[in-house]
Amino acid sequence: MTTPPAHIEIDGTPAADPELLGSLMSGYGHFTAMQVRDGGVKGLALHLDRLDRSTRELFDRKLDGERVRGLVTGALAHAGRRDASVRVYVYPGVRTVVTVADPAPDGIGAPQRLTVVDYWRPAAHIKHLGGFGQRFHGEAARRAGFDEALLTSPYGEIAEGAVTNIAFWDGTSVVWPSAPCLTGITMALLEPRLPSVRRPVTLADLPGFRAAFVTNSRTIAPVTAIDETAFAVDEELMGRVWAAYESVERERL
Repeated sequence: MTTPPAHIEIDGTPAADPELLGSLMSGYGHFTAMQVRDGGVKGLALHLDRLDRSTRELFDRKLDGERVRGLVTGALAHAGRRDASVRVYVYPGVRTVVTVADPAPDGIGAPQRLTVVDYWRPAAHIKHLGGFGQRFHGEAARRAGFDEALLTSPYGEIAEGAVTNIAFWDGTSVVWPSAPCLTGITMALLEPRLPSVRRPVTLADLPGFRAAFVTNSRTIAPVTAIDETAFAVDEELMGRVWAAYESVERERL
């Protein structure tokens, strides 16, 4: 573990806790992001398991789920919210930070246009910090007029979006790319509730799909284009996807 600086200043003002700030500045750690509604979270057990598994892998320590629940509940109470977008970050020393922000809109999100980039996230199975590459490509995609970057290998195998999972509809099954990626919580909730398969998907396969959609902690949204390949918005499919998501009961914090 990197030794924290003895002294840190921010805009000329000494930091109150240099050790904590040093940990936050390290760029090494992991997090999970969740939507809270009336004190409940869809897939809460999956979030807690993700946090514990990643803490064990990165820091060789366990992270008690009850402690995380208490930290999130306390942060929501301090913020005076029952509905919120919440993130739980874990840094070296297993310093745990909770952020509370406005909730994401409910319902199917606005259609998205994606552009292909040659990039795969390192240690893709971890929702880790230090995601410069995905942020760089995501921002470049937005400057070019797209909504999201689609991460692919040099050989055209599709993995995931910069901050999303992607799925394709072939008329029978929802196809999730099997390339290394983060299994997002929304993806994990939907996959067993839809006729799903995982298999390699390449750019050459795109014209054979009828529709596509992306998922993350904030949205489920149809994809209308991946560069020059256009997709129709399949309203029936999106209705099934949203119904599957809505069927998941929220777990109390």
